[in-house]
Amino acid sequence: MISPAMAAWTFLTNHGHVLLCVWENSEARVRDIAAQVGITERAVQRILQELETEGYLGRERVGRRNRYRVRPERPLRHPLEKHRRVSALLSLVRAPAPARRRSHPAPRRNHAPGARAR
Repeated sequence: MISPAMAAWTFLTNHGHVLLCVWENSEARVRDIAAQVGITERAVQRILQELETEGYLGRERVGRRNRYRVRPERPLRHPLEKHRRVSALLSLVRAPAPARRRSHPAPRRNHAPGARAR
């Protein structure tokens, strides 16, 4: 069981979480990012602006929406990890592709090809 004190912090900042959300879905709405990260829409807008200003995101206007592009070649910002690129963080933390599984196994065929089933 996780104690309340343990649930109060995470290893990544809100900036990192927003970046990961954009990496997973470049057309995600601010509302959806805010819900995923657990912060306000205004905070997401501020973080997106900061990431764009610092060159970690590119923004393209598509109709009434924005499409963001993560720039994975950019270095991480803290002196302890500035020798690493954003791509290293993304590859470490991003969600793996969902496994393709059938909900039910395929029926087994116990007869030779071309033979009629009884």
